[in-house]
Amino acid sequence: MAVPGPEGIVRVETTVDSREGAERVARSLIEHRLAACAQVSGPITSFYRWEGEVQTDEEWMVVAKTSADRVDGLTAHVVEVHPYDVPEVVAVPVTRGNASYLSWVGDETRGGGTA
Repeated sequence: MAVPGPEGIVRVETTVDSREGAERVARSLIEHRLAACAQVSGPITSFYRWEGEVQTDEEWMVVAKTSADRVDGLTAHVVEVHPYDVPEVVAVPVTRGNASYLSWVGDETRGGGTA
């Protein structure tokens, strides 16, 4: 099935340095209706360069599903509540899937503002 609506559904990922922090970010996205659902998984091991040095850290991933027109608000919210100076926020469009599920994601993110 195709994605409902003109903007579609987006999968947004971020990583956080603790399970508790990832759960706070995920819950906050749902409470503010910026995402219909969010999963926390991990730990994962991340390798990256920061301030000129190669870093290795244990992190937890948050994957949120939202409407495309909510991505800017979701991104701003993650930047505000995230413990990192420069949090990863990567959005990937969902091009196909269960039409009922995708409609539910769209419906859940239509409330705007806070819950």
